[in-house]
Amino acid sequence: MPVAAAAVYRLAISLWLGGMVVFTFVMTPIIFKVYGRDAAGAIVGTMMPAYFRYGVALLVVALAARLLAGEAGPGLRRVVGTALLATALFVSALHAFVLLPQIESVKKSVASFETTPKDDPGRRAFSRLHGVSMALNLLLVLEGAVLIAGMDWFRE
Repeated sequence: MPVAAAAVYRLAISLWLGGMVVFTFVMTPIIFKVYGRDAAGAIVGTMMPAYFRYGVALLVVALAARLLAGEAGPGLRRVVGTALLATALFVSALHAFVLLPQIESVKKSVASFETTPKDDPGRRAFSRLHGVSMALNLLLVLEGAVLIAGMDWFRE
């Protein structure tokens, strides 16, 4: 059981990090390059709920597999890895179920990001929330990279 659980853990973390990297650094820039800002925002906005829920689901699987594999016990590597995973799950859930609904609500108050002035209150609120979202997403990518790299660190 621990060997299978360890494989599921590695697969879940790899799919989670890979999904974030492809969506954040490949798909989203291409969509914004090909389409106008409003159309691209609508496309990416439609995908965001699935993107964040995908991350939460994979992190739940990864945490459960880590526990089943016996990788959550004492020792520096285990404690750090489990803490990073728990933090990532918390941030992802916050992103999916708190921040994203706020962003979607504020986005509705902006008729067009192509024509609405940057000093519009709705647009300013969206920009602030979007900045928080981007920072959290980059934190999650960093955590994922550390979790992948850390799989072979701190051998006990």
